[in-house]
Amino acid sequence: MKSSSLAVSSVRIDKWLWAARFFKTRSLATHAVELGRILQNEQRVKPAHALNVGDQLDIQHGEQNWTVVVLSLSEVRGPAPVAQALYQETEESMRKRQQRAENRRMQVEPSIHIQSRPTKKQRRQLNHINFD
Repeated sequence: MKSSSLAVSSVRIDKWLWAARFFKTRSLATHAVELGRILQNEQRVKPAHALNVGDQLDIQHGEQNWTVVVLSLSEVRGPAPVAQALYQETEESMRKRQQRAENRRMQVEPSIHIQSRPTKKQRRQLNHINFD
């Protein structure tokens, strides 16, 4: 029988990442931990590693990076407001994410300059550049 989320003193890191809604499925969270994209207190851990209140997590998911402090533990996935109450993002992490978002907005989309598919001559020139 599952224990209540209120009485849990430690929880698997992959379960918590899923419950906190950083990953859509628990298997995706497990895979990210195995690849080293999740650091607990600046150290690589295994998916079954115990997570405690007060631990710091560095989470890399795609282009997004978060640094969060664990405020509460849960083994069950609940609504988004409950999930957001499980952690607090650090000020530095929020500032970096906002800066990255601003930089993405200011960059020009490279596909705007593409008129059509490259011609055979242009493709040969591209291949020549790539293989030299």
